[in-house]
Amino acid sequence: MAPIPFSEAQRATLLDSAWQCIRHGLSHGKALKVSTADFEPALTRPGASFVTLHAQGALRGCIGSLEAYRPLIEDVSEHAFAAAFRDPRFTPLRVEELDGINLDISVLGTPEALHFSSEQELLHQLRPGQDGLIMQDGTFRGTFLPAVWESLPEPEQFLRQLKLKAGLPAGHWSDTLQVWRYSTECFGDT
Repeated sequence: MAPIPFSEAQRATLLDSAWQCIRHGLSHGKALKVSTADFEPALTRPGASFVTLHAQGALRGCIGSLEAYRPLIEDVSEHAFAAAFRDPRFTPLRVEELDGINLDISVLGTPEALHFSSEQELLHQLRPGQDGLIMQDGTFRGTFLPAVWESLPEPEQFLRQLKLKAGLPAGHWSDTLQVWRYSTECFGDT
């Protein structure tokens, strides 16, 4: 199921909160605590999000959650801080980098299980440019947001790279493989 669309004012509020958390982290070295009492109900309902940072078009941090387990405004704020300072692929953001950073927020819809008995069946169900995917086999799990289709436009390539991200071999196949699709509402200052 797709996420409920946000108004421009709600999008601006989420973006502003994300930036406040990053700036607070730069000046205080810790996350900013967000009070849900300060926000409208649409932003305080449980929501799952990813926050992605780019520097000169290159990935600079991306952290998120696949399940809605806390108020969306808190989820976005915490992920903004984590993308800036806790993504293990990057060094923590520095003040001098701030002007070159762009931020995108992806609010996830409810994941929908895909049913298939072969990789070909799975590939035929994919909607390039539209689907985010969660892949799991045993303890191995990974996700790609729909935006990843921009750099991996071919379904076969998208699936191979997702397997690698999940910690599986690129050619992996098993009867226990599970895949869910989800859509996102994406917005940012890019």
